[in-house]
Amino acid sequence: MKKQPPQFECGECGYRSPKQFGKCPECGAWNSMSVSDPIQQVSESHTLFTIPELQNAVTSRTSCDIEEWDRVLGGGLVTGSVILIGGEPGIGKSTLLLQVAHALAKQKKTVLYASGEESPSQISLRASRLGVNAPEIWIDFETDLEKMEQLIQQYHPDFLIVDSIQTIYHPNLDASSGSVSQIRESTNFLVQLAKRNNLTVFIVGHVTKDGQIAGPKFLEHLVDVVLYLEGDRHGVLRILRSVKNRFGETSEIGIFTLSSEGLISVEDPTELFLNQNSTHSPGTIIFSSLEGIRPIFVEIQALCVPSFLPVPRRVITGVDFNRIIMLMAVCEKRSGLRFSQMDVFFNVTGGARITEPAADLAIALALVSSLKEIPLPEKAVAFGEIGLTGEIRPIPFAEKRILESARRQFNPIITGKLKSSSIETYTDQLLMVTHLTEAVEKLF
Repeated sequence: MKKQPPQFECGECGYRSPKQFGKCPECGAWNSMSVSDPIQQVSESHTLFTIPELQNAVTSRTSCDIEEWDRVLGGGLVTGSVILIGGEPGIGKSTLLLQVAHALAKQKKTVLYASGEESPSQISLRASRLGVNAPEIWIDFETDLEKMEQLIQQYHPDFLIVDSIQTIYHPNLDASSGSVSQIRESTNFLVQLAKRNNLTVFIVGHVTKDGQIAGPKFLEHLVDVVLYLEGDRHGVLRILRSVKNRFGETSEIGIFTLSSEGLISVEDPTELFLNQNSTHSPGTIIFSSLEGIRPIFVEIQALCVPSFLPVPRRVITGVDFNRIIMLMAVCEKRSGLRFSQMDVFFNVTGGARITEPAADLAIALALVSSLKEIPLPEKAVAFGEIGLTGEIRPIPFAEKRILESARRQFNPIITGKLKSSSIETYTDQLLMVTHLTEAVEKLF
């Protein structure tokens, strides 16, 4: 086979070129280009499989007895998988993984925890606070991947936790820890290590200011599962969100509260998001958000006050800014309301974040309620997508939202027109509308 010409690779950003540059054309780093040997193709025998053979292969899962964690993963950990957990520094990633390690150790599973960020005293303090003292958890402070592999070959752990990917390095790669090249090659090394040894690997990755995991974007393509731990660092709510899962759904979220004992699973998120003692006032309404297979009820609040500024303020939390602006424009055009001289403040309580268009109707009704200073019914819940012409469009899983709303005794249940025999029992609680104007006329 004819030998391929050498490739030059930037040690900072991973840019490759057949020509060497003093300054990288991609990231602008000086003297960062080095020779990257081309991969030599080796002819090997391969084993082919049929679809029935693959379907007969049973994928084993390990439950961690942490309800919200298992929910996000689709029922538990898959042997040999690689899980990437991202989040801001200090959000609780290491705490959550130490709890997972403790749960696995209770099942007599061995866990190798490789920490490149914390000292032994820091880990000892966290373990004492969480009540973790299992001898099946082995702590290692090695950041060299080759030495880490030697430990795995020597002790054969069932699980490996790498905290974090920005601190480890491969000695054969001439680049500093945390660089794009090191992160990419280290992750690829860990993936191959997991597949060869049937080892489940957890990788911790910090996120940048724009919310992406630090390093190349294709880092997420190398692993099997990508999880994000979100929440306000000054609050107690933590949301574990799956954005990629080769072994399950990506629509589920796990909800935790942060306490001195670590992250605690929330059995009923609705009780967390709804303030049972709040006074009923204009601009508030309940929305039925569907996360995975379970409806979660959150309270949304709007406040409209006269503005004395040339450009009225728009302060929005928990909902897409442009979505609010669009809905205000629809209300002005179709219902004759005026927000142009009003400061508008909008918030989703409990730190929740709403992304689905099904929240349009609840948002619009909250805005109208605050503008008119007329409160909505205290137990009202609303969901429905609003088009630019003001029509109420169908939304996914409307029946499931209605059934759960009725079970929790919300009344009225405001939504679009729906024909289904499963909701005929709740027609007295339903207020079905076809247009935003109709909803405003009936409620205000």
